[in-house]
Amino acid sequence: MIIDRRKQVVEAAAKSFALFGYKATTMDQIAKIANVGKGTIYTFFANKEELFDEILQQVMLEMKRIADGAIQEDKPFFDNLYRVLDGVLDYRSQHELVIQLSHEVRDFGTQMAKEGLNKIESMLLNYIEQQVQIGIERQELKRCDPQVTAFIMLKLYVALTADWRKLNEPLDKEAIKQNFRLYLIEGLAFHK
Repeated sequence: MIIDRRKQVVEAAAKSFALFGYKATTMDQIAKIANVGKGTIYTFFANKEELFDEILQQVMLEMKRIADGAIQEDKPFFDNLYRVLDGVLDYRSQHELVIQLSHEVRDFGTQMAKEGLNKIESMLLNYIEQQVQIGIERQELKRCDPQVTAFIMLKLYVALTADWRKLNEPLDKEAIKQNFRLYLIEGLAFHK
């Protein structure tokens, strides 16, 4: 049986970052979890930052796979958007690494953890921006700035799903969709 040492190191590092965060994870710890010598890690990765980035790339690829799987070409833009955001944010809220990074940023302000979360958010914003552009081209959305629109959509969805429940009873998925529809599709102004 051939052992894939690189994979073993990456899995051990992912486990360590998820359990202890970026700041508290050491190469010695990763080596111990992977059951390899520290030198083996340096065969594949120059430093902890490079290893961390490898793991972030895997998380982002998985999020993109989830988002791509949520898109149904025959469905309207907003139906697809709800499915993409539900799937990706569910994954993000259950993935131990992302949870640990969020805690680390909140509690310690660790720069690498903050940068990691920013990379994930940027990937998600780029994905939504591309979908907005497609919605405009298909004339499902008015002409708008796709980058600004993606930002507003993501921030509104996060506000309704995560931020709201910090002070209030959580909204169910239908209430979230209704509010999303009200603020982004219909608007608040009366139409005479």
